[in-house]
Amino acid sequence: MTRPNATEIIMTGPLMPYAADQLKARFTVHELWKADDRAALLREVADRVRGIAGGGGHMRTDGALFDALPKLEMIANFGVGYDNVDAAEAGKRGIVVSNTPDVLSDEVADLTIGLLLATIRQLPQVDRYLREGKWLKGAYPLTTSLRKRKVGIVGLGRIGKAVAHRLEAFGVPIAYHGRSRQADVPYRYYPSLVEMAADVDTLVSVAPGGASTHHMINAEVFKALGPNGIVVNVGRGTVIDEQALIEALKSKTILSAGLDVFEDEPRVPAELIALDHVVLLPHVGSASVHTREQMGQLLVDNLFSWFDGKGPLTPVPETPWTKA
Repeated sequence: MTRPNATEIIMTGPLMPYAADQLKARFTVHELWKADDRAALLREVADRVRGIAGGGGHMRTDGALFDALPKLEMIANFGVGYDNVDAAEAGKRGIVVSNTPDVLSDEVADLTIGLLLATIRQLPQVDRYLREGKWLKGAYPLTTSLRKRKVGIVGLGRIGKAVAHRLEAFGVPIAYHGRSRQADVPYRYYPSLVEMAADVDTLVSVAPGGASTHHMINAEVFKALGPNGIVVNVGRGTVIDEQALIEALKSKTILSAGLDVFEDEPRVPAELIALDHVVLLPHVGSASVHTREQMGQLLVDNLFSWFDGKGPLTPVPETPWTKA
């Protein structure tokens, strides 16, 4: 709906009504994903659109879109990860990018622990065993355990720290790998991911996507992790070499995997789906009503703050804005 004299923005994909209704109450919102001819819509609004509300992997927000929207000032990304936005290019053009950190950290960390336990104790498989009437014929085979495991976290950011905090309650040794050592954490730091994999038996990846992390968990890492190894990924699917993972699972180079993210979502390789000893989730790390509403509200608040002249609330590092 066009609102007289209202700032015009584009939504690249659907948001929860809780957030979308607030945007539509203030802005003229163009719902790009609904357009039969997106290029035609972009041409029509090119000289008027000043903001983008998007994320969630709906479409790539890059130089081609920036070229089509010369008046663009602000991109509010739905999600803490923003690899779907070319933030570096946006920064070069003076376009501000925000994301939604913190509000989803606890939810994703909770899910990570649940996925880790489900993978280790084979909870989905056990559930199917009962439902198929197999318990009547005998007990489910014994599983591995979290006891005596050593956990290595890949990417000790906000979510990684929340995962580590929860793991402390289980009494397992914790290590981490990242770009650099963090002085304020008590866990052992490994500058080499392969060396960490060799010293632990459980990898939990919370690493962001992008060129610097692409396929960093690969065949070499799986070999170092070993036949009792378990990999859990709740960060970005591109961090893991998916084909190498499939081969490692088939050959029993590692024991199992629990995945909430994949390289080409929502398309999951049939070879992974066919493996009964893995746990697969459809990218639901932050997918609760409570947390998605908080994420949506932070997206809205970033746009409101920017167009109120107060600057973004949660700008990403690449963005060309610093608080005065």
